[in-house]
Amino acid sequence: MELLERFAAGDLDAFESLFRQYQREVYRWVMRIVRDPAAAEDLTVETFWRVHRAHAQFHADGNFAAWLRRIAINLALDHLRRARPLLELPEQIAAEEKPDAVVRQETRNKISRAFAELPPRLRVVVQLGLIEDESYQEIAESLGITPVAVKLRMFRGVRMLRTKLEKQGVRP
Repeated sequence: MELLERFAAGDLDAFESLFRQYQREVYRWVMRIVRDPAAAEDLTVETFWRVHRAHAQFHADGNFAAWLRRIAINLALDHLRRARPLLELPEQIAAEEKPDAVVRQETRNKISRAFAELPPRLRVVVQLGLIEDESYQEIAESLGITPVAVKLRMFRGVRMLRTKLEKQGVRP
């Protein structure tokens, strides 16, 4: 109990003791979920970094192991959500016929026109999300809007873009 009180008060030695005590256990919890040793190591470190930053939110009479496990599991699940699954490629991939340069340029022009016709508030979100590959959170912060507003604008912008392209004969 004294160790947890010291930790909650911000004592670095108490944190180090808890780290040594729970490090292997956290690694095992995370490893069971992500099944990747390198990712499990990174997520273990991230778990303890978050625990250290949130020491003031921990109540010394609470269950430290349960709190620690919840943080580790949430990080592991977030990692899985962000990770892109690896797809196995067939041994022989049939090469698609590429359209000639004139058709490609015409398609690019149609896409550019459709993109330019989007309302500016939708166009900027679609550009940052689809072209710049920024997360909704990053877009929200850079535009000063909420992530929910970003999702809504992205949905509307992509829907409008798809409609405009289909009218021009381009299948997205």
